[in-house]
Amino acid sequence: MQCELSLLSFVTVLSTVFCDGLAEDAVLDVEPYWSTFFIGESVTFKCDMNEGEKSDWQYKIQKDGQAFVHYNTHEKYTLSLRHRGDKGQYQCFGRNKYDSQLIKKSNTVNLSVSAAFPKATLTLTTTTSGGSVILSCSVKNSEGWTYEYFRRTQSTTEAPVRTDGEENRVSVKQGGIYRCRGSRGPITSYISDDVPIDITLSNKVVIKQEPKWPQSFSGEVVTLKCEVQGGDVTDWQYDWRFRGKKSYSSYGNNWILTATRSSSGEYTCKGIKRGDPYSSTEWSDAITLAVLPGKPKAQIQADIKTIPVGGNVTLICSVSPSSGWKYSWYRFLESSHLLTAQDAVFHVNGKISVSQVGLYWCKGGRGNPVYYSEDSDAVTIDQNVPYRAVVKLQHKWPQIYNGEKITLRCDIHEEIEWEYEFKSPMSSPFITKNELVIFYASSSVNGDYKCRGRKKNAPQFLTGWSDSFSLEVLQKPSPVLSVSPSWLSPGVSVTLKCEVENPSAGWRIYWYKAIPDLSKITGCYSYELLPDSSNGTAQDLYIIHQQTHTAAFACRAARGDPLFYTLNSEPKFVWSGDFNAEASLQVIPSRVQHFSADSVSLSCEGNCTEWRVKKINNEGAVSDCVDWVVTKGSTCQLHSGLHSNAVYWCECASAFSNAVNITKQSEAIILESPVHPVAEGDPVTLSCKLREEQTVLDVIFYKDDKVIQSDTIQELTILAVSKSDEGFYKCQHAGKESPQSWMAVKSVPKPENDLFLPMLIAGLVCGFLLIILFLLFCYYKKSKGSSSARSQSVNQSSVTDCMINQDEKNTYTSPVHDDTCVYESIKVSDDNETCTTGGREQNKKTEESCIYSDVMIRSSTEKPAPSATDETVYSEVKTSKNRAQ
Repeated sequence: MQCELSLLSFVTVLSTVFCDGLAEDAVLDVEPYWSTFFIGESVTFKCDMNEGEKSDWQYKIQKDGQAFVHYNTHEKYTLSLRHRGDKGQYQCFGRNKYDSQLIKKSNTVNLSVSAAFPKATLTLTTTTSGGSVILSCSVKNSEGWTYEYFRRTQSTTEAPVRTDGEENRVSVKQGGIYRCRGSRGPITSYISDDVPIDITLSNKVVIKQEPKWPQSFSGEVVTLKCEVQGGDVTDWQYDWRFRGKKSYSSYGNNWILTATRSSSGEYTCKGIKRGDPYSSTEWSDAITLAVLPGKPKAQIQADIKTIPVGGNVTLICSVSPSSGWKYSWYRFLESSHLLTAQDAVFHVNGKISVSQVGLYWCKGGRGNPVYYSEDSDAVTIDQNVPYRAVVKLQHKWPQIYNGEKITLRCDIHEEIEWEYEFKSPMSSPFITKNELVIFYASSSVNGDYKCRGRKKNAPQFLTGWSDSFSLEVLQKPSPVLSVSPSWLSPGVSVTLKCEVENPSAGWRIYWYKAIPDLSKITGCYSYELLPDSSNGTAQDLYIIHQQTHTAAFACRAARGDPLFYTLNSEPKFVWSGDFNAEASLQVIPSRVQHFSADSVSLSCEGNCTEWRVKKINNEGAVSDCVDWVVTKGSTCQLHSGLHSNAVYWCECASAFSNAVNITKQSEAIILESPVHPVAEGDPVTLSCKLREEQTVLDVIFYKDDKVIQSDTIQELTILAVSKSDEGFYKCQHAGKESPQSWMAVKSVPKPENDLFLPMLIAGLVCGFLLIILFLLFCYYKKSKGSSSARSQSVNQSSVTDCMINQDEKNTYTSPVHDDTCVYESIKVSDDNETCTTGGREQNKKTEESCIYSDVMIRSSTEKPAPSATDETVYSEVKTSKNRAQ
């Protein structure tokens, strides 16, 4: 079997057994038996016949089938390899000396010779737990070598390394640059490439920061210290790594930094054996350095800034955020100086206590060399003087309202020239005069106000803060107006009363007449000042005389300088049922009470072109017609089903109409009474009405809850209404009672022309009497005594009281004027009258038709004695039955 040679520069020796059918009973050995031979080495062939003695044989060696060494008696042959031609296939033969036909041949040996010189290879094979490594040296595809190892460093020359008897490997505990080479016989291989070996030592490394502050500042000196456990500092060299990159090496274990913003980050270090830069520790755990930009500024705090009488103030200095500071304190009065124990009491943690006025500041320092912070802001320390300040309101009004001008005054009852400070919710303390003026008060100025005084020539000496003056600004008030009476009566004055919160607080009252303003939104009024109200009144009452028509009034109050006005009061109305020529309200049906099912029409009439109908209910709520009914032009329609007890009236741009009190209700019976006031002297008829019937026959009528007739009637008619007939009326039928309604009576003043006839008659009578007296005087001269008696009789008749007997059945009596108590009695007699004159009776004939009037005149303040003739006599309207009789 043949074997193929490798193309590399070495020879592989193979034993070849030729399979030619002959037994190979001889053996060819090669010494040394290596797979590769190099030029310069030698090889020994040994031929063993395995039979007889060695001397019995002759030996021959063939190369590549050709005789190489002829027969001889040497069993061994040494070949010095000098060139590549020595390679080939070698075989030995043996021939027996005694039997020449006996020849043996050996196996074939393939000998390869390489001309290339071998090079050693150094390999790191193992790292042990003790910090050592195992190196292995080899020559590729070859054996039989003896190896040498060498080590060097950057600072040392190469030196052999002890191998401890190992053939091709060595254990080393030092780092460095290693190489190896092999020796075999007379030749030596090329030396291997460099293999750097780093040894990681088990010594623990710790990095520390000095001073150990959580933050450092730009410009501050920071020391980083790398400590290796085991060994002395001088045994090591130190490498530093910043943000993961090697940044610094030193023989000392300190790295001193002048911190900047860019110095912030993570730092690590390790130790390297001096003289053995390839033996080092592990990197330490990282430490983080935080550097803040710029210098820090000291902060100063004072528990109070004014030294109380006989006391002191505590000041605190700090630099944040950091620690390790020591503080220096300074004071300025006339000049600045560093405080010592004679100037202040020094406490721990940057605190001091001072009892002197002045300007104080501080700064912090730390480290070696000392790093100083910036100076703190200065704080002024004043001292209290034993005087008291008081905040007062310039006026003594208990409430302040939005929009008012307010003046607060700071009073100090000492004859010292002061400067004043006010502390308000709106701002920090500020220096001003002794008055603080708020020109427009609002809720934003609510809060506590204080003041104090500072000596003008020694401003560091001042009073304590005054007690707080609590200021609360309220919403602008709205006064409440009331009117009395609410319904007008002839000759009665109207009294307005305007009530303001705390009326004693300097208010003056302004009185206004409300004028309907139809150009604005619903329910608006413009206002005109009432007479004598341009400067307001100190009293809260205002009296209006001779008010005859419906009107509305309002008021407001003012005080201060400039004047501060309250809101206007809600308008209040005084009602009149009298017709106004400019405006009137008509009600259809024309009555006060209505059933809820009735439809009632309200219409405005007069000189105006634009109207609005309004009402006010029992709760005082005012509303327009458009809010509660359908309106068309100047007419409002109260639909059926609407329950509304209210006063209604019309408004136009120039006037208010008469007012009507209308009741709509669900009762089964109502009173039919006039809507408008009845003129004095006019007749009026009241009746009752059921929901199911038009009229009711048997009715009882009440005035002011008193029955006014002895039996039931159908209607109540007053032929000549007087003021005494005014009041509340109601009716009752079959146990059902209507609501009551007010019937108003208006006085009708007599025209001046009505006095002319009585005065004419009186003049004629007086003239006639004078003539009679003259004639009687003449007759007296003639008759003497008889004429004297007649004259006395005539004189007495001028003051005669004429008493007239009246037939009660046909007489109607009513007071003509309530205030003058003038009564008139008229009698029409069918028979003779009996006149009592001067105590004598005279009978006169029927045809004389004598009519006498009995006139009694009393003062307006005198009330007549009650009698039958003083009471109002109501005529009884006869039923159909009575008429028949």
